[in-house]
Amino acid sequence: MDLSKRQALSLDGEWKLALLFQEPVGMYSTWQELTDAGLETLPATVPGNLELDLQAAGKLPEPFYGMNMTLLEPLERAHVYYGRTFTAPVDLGEDTRILFKGLDCLADIFINGELVGSADNMLIEHEVYPLAFLRPGAENEILVHIRPALEEARRYDYSAGLHAGAASFESLYIRKAPHMYGWDIMPRALSAGLWRSVCLMRYPSEYIEQVFLETQSLAADHTSAQMMLHYQVQIEGAAGEQYELLLEGDCGASSFCQRRRILFDAGNIQFRIDHPALWWPRGRGEQALYVCKVTLLHSGAAVDTVEFTTGIRTAELERSSITDERGSGEFCFRINGEKVFVHGSNWVPVDAFHSRDAARIPQIIAMAEELNINMFRCWGGNVYENDVFYELCDQKGIMIWQDFAMACAVYPQDAGFCNKLEDEARAVVRRLRMHPALTLWAGDNECDESYSWAGRKRDPNNNVLTREVLPAVLRDEDPTRPYIPSSPHVDETAFKAGEIYLPEQHLWGPRDYFKSPYYKTSLCHFASEIGYHGCPAPISIRKFISPDKVWPYQDNEEWQLHSTSPVPGMRLFDGRVLLMEKQVRELFGAVPDNLPAYALASQISQAEAKKFFVELFRTMKWRRTGILWWNLMDGWPQFSDAIVDYYFNKKLAFSYLQRSQLPLCLVLSEPADWAQALVACNDTRDDLAVRYTVTDQASGRVVLEGTGIAYRDASTRLGIIPFSMGAKRLYVIRWESTLGAAANHYLAGNPPFELKQYVEWMTQSGLLSAEWLKQNGLGV
Repeated sequence: MDLSKRQALSLDGEWKLALLFQEPVGMYSTWQELTDAGLETLPATVPGNLELDLQAAGKLPEPFYGMNMTLLEPLERAHVYYGRTFTAPVDLGEDTRILFKGLDCLADIFINGELVGSADNMLIEHEVYPLAFLRPGAENEILVHIRPALEEARRYDYSAGLHAGAASFESLYIRKAPHMYGWDIMPRALSAGLWRSVCLMRYPSEYIEQVFLETQSLAADHTSAQMMLHYQVQIEGAAGEQYELLLEGDCGASSFCQRRRILFDAGNIQFRIDHPALWWPRGRGEQALYVCKVTLLHSGAAVDTVEFTTGIRTAELERSSITDERGSGEFCFRINGEKVFVHGSNWVPVDAFHSRDAARIPQIIAMAEELNINMFRCWGGNVYENDVFYELCDQKGIMIWQDFAMACAVYPQDAGFCNKLEDEARAVVRRLRMHPALTLWAGDNECDESYSWAGRKRDPNNNVLTREVLPAVLRDEDPTRPYIPSSPHVDETAFKAGEIYLPEQHLWGPRDYFKSPYYKTSLCHFASEIGYHGCPAPISIRKFISPDKVWPYQDNEEWQLHSTSPVPGMRLFDGRVLLMEKQVRELFGAVPDNLPAYALASQISQAEAKKFFVELFRTMKWRRTGILWWNLMDGWPQFSDAIVDYYFNKKLAFSYLQRSQLPLCLVLSEPADWAQALVACNDTRDDLAVRYTVTDQASGRVVLEGTGIAYRDASTRLGIIPFSMGAKRLYVIRWESTLGAAANHYLAGNPPFELKQYVEWMTQSGLLSAEWLKQNGLGV
């Protein structure tokens, strides 16, 4: 085999599994030793998760059904062994490694009975170097011993200054996805396994170790871009031997080629591209992507090649420490020098068992396209997502706000943990920095705010993780991309002023009526979290709730487990089941006594709320600069803020948001001075002529019609209609432009509304399908 090129031998597929529910006596380093100790051998699959392997072997029932997640608790203390045999190539070469793309989490790796490496972080890739113990051309055994994370967590000392949720203190030192310990959106499932691919990698004797093509600057008129290729290579030649690096990039009519002699293992190549094809977010232009190839040449002959896809663009975040009632602050993204209004969602775990993530991602991204989403915020309680997620976001123009994997806690500050986080961050940044969709790094989720939880008021600016460790890594590895230490970020000025003055906020609050002052009078410019609960459809509920527990929801342990209580008997989060009830009662004055009507009322409540949040922000453009609602997709079957349930059934909010996030959307603003304004929200670069009507659905009377101009990248007032607090109406807004015909609605008046009347109005308008209601088991 030609060792001048990289080779990979996949070790995915069939493995075997064994469990030990006590501390091992000595170190088991071969499968025979496990068999001799009496451990049962079960089949396993890689990529995979322990729980899924046990289910496939008939040792566990479907984990997501009923109360079955509670059966996973004994696995938290299990030592887990994965093993298989493989035939190693005859010509191994001098640089042979085994690459684990996802190993959960605390593991020792043995080859033919010899320890070759260890891992202690689920969130990054790990390489081990087994060459000394491999048998070329013969059968070899690999054994992975995964120690229980819960037991490992007990080895640490926990100071009084640390903080975490009641079931999450054991997460603070262990680098697993925080949600796995139990969250208000995810079950408790500590898991273990080889959750991403494993392969045997053979490198040539001289190879490219890393490359990073960075857009340093872009001319104001976009006619040129200054670029820099950072490289690091492994070369062995003696003095005087000639090495070169060849960089080629192609994007349709635009291409570039740079060939430079290199004198050392690392360096930078700077060059200019004239008339570059630019990468733009969705709705702002093309998503131009350059297919690039870097070749290492030794005396003119190619010895190694790396290929990647990237885009040319600049990204900035204009941010002030605080804002005020006059809106004098700022939190606004600029791409290629242009302001971009953000409308998108938070990206949360795709599945409680992450080996299934990759298969689910393409369908979720397709739904994001339907919703005209232009940004995902990758929440800090999650894993760093699969490559396919970042690749699709590059292709579809969906910007990525990437949290580092810390959430809702005060994490350790000691040198050992700092070093562990530094290594993780460096690996993650090097893996992801080439993606043009990646627009912002954030240190964590809500850790700044958590410094003031539990009755304490402490300054988060003393957090060395997000003020020293992560910024230092980014200065080294990705110096031009924006960074904020936390979301929301409470800097020194904001800490003194108070969190109500933050320009970027998570708007949760009391979760009362969605038009309450809490939402309408918030001072923030950008809402990076905001949500509202919506019940799944009965056809979905019956897939994960036992028949005798489907209804009623009161005092129902299965509804509780699948909403807010990942540990039964502990109310770790507020009562989301009762919250749905209160939100339904607030909007409709009464709570239906049957599941089809209750689920429908809850979905209407959620849909109207999220529609209102988006339209409130759009009508206030540029005083408001973006909104990321929570959230698009469930990661397990549950009662939640998601607008699509785990089984890919869309809730009513999906279609409402689809209309509210159109590039051109006409909406009625909130009433003032006995009137409401019809506002054209235009996110395109063009002035658009529009013809519109506003109709009272009950009477069929047209209350406003006309033509006007929806000015580019702005919200434009087109006309007004009278408003009376006592009148309950459904207004249907229809318009035509060069973008086509579209429609929206506005629910006018104060609650309570009558559920049956609302459904009649919406179905008569054509904005709610009676057939869709029937298919989902919804109805009054």
